[in-house]
Amino acid sequence: MPYQFEDLRKSCQTEWRDYIEHSFVKQLGDASLAPEAFQHYLKQDYLFLIQFARAFALAAYKSPTLLDLRQAKEGLQAIVDVELDLHISYCKEWGISEAELANLPEARATLAYTRYVLDTGNRGDLLDLHVALSPCMVGYGEIANWLNNRTETIRGDKNPYDAWIAMYESDEFQDAMHAEIRWLDERLADVSPSRFDQLTRIFSDATRLEIDFWEMGLKQSD
Repeated sequence: MPYQFEDLRKSCQTEWRDYIEHSFVKQLGDASLAPEAFQHYLKQDYLFLIQFARAFALAAYKSPTLLDLRQAKEGLQAIVDVELDLHISYCKEWGISEAELANLPEARATLAYTRYVLDTGNRGDLLDLHVALSPCMVGYGEIANWLNNRTETIRGDKNPYDAWIAMYESDEFQDAMHAEIRWLDERLADVSPSRFDQLTRIFSDATRLEIDFWEMGLKQSD
């Protein structure tokens, strides 16, 4: 039976649940998250996006087909030309200037996950890289959906983090999430059991590092 992305999720159900349902996420949804924690997360997420752009540049280098190359180029362009500008504007709303962002040191959790992704992509192939990226590319969309299905989640003006949820529940992000799952499903369908075991280790490691990223934001750690 061909493997799918869902099989990766099932391979580390506990880690995936701890990531999707993390205390940072819950508090963001019910508006109880400390503003300082969210600001710390926003700053580090800016640095994360820069490394994410580098990962898409690496994906372009690793692309075996023109279709893969175009996908990588679109991802890189979306981050550099759209997402980073939006993130800078959003940070300004939270009192974080572009100058401050430009001079930030990377927290250890930021370094750990982003360099893990880049190292995985350098050592492996395009599928390795996408699997390492998938907890972010798929997870954030799932988190928005989980929050919207949770009765404790507060939406609208009563939640200062509503715009964050709206970003990842948007049709644009949800479409990108489903496109990534389809891409992974097509490639995973051809892998052997031993190769799938390698990919599950990557997926599990990346998910645990995403949990650490939430912890970093919640505890405002460096």
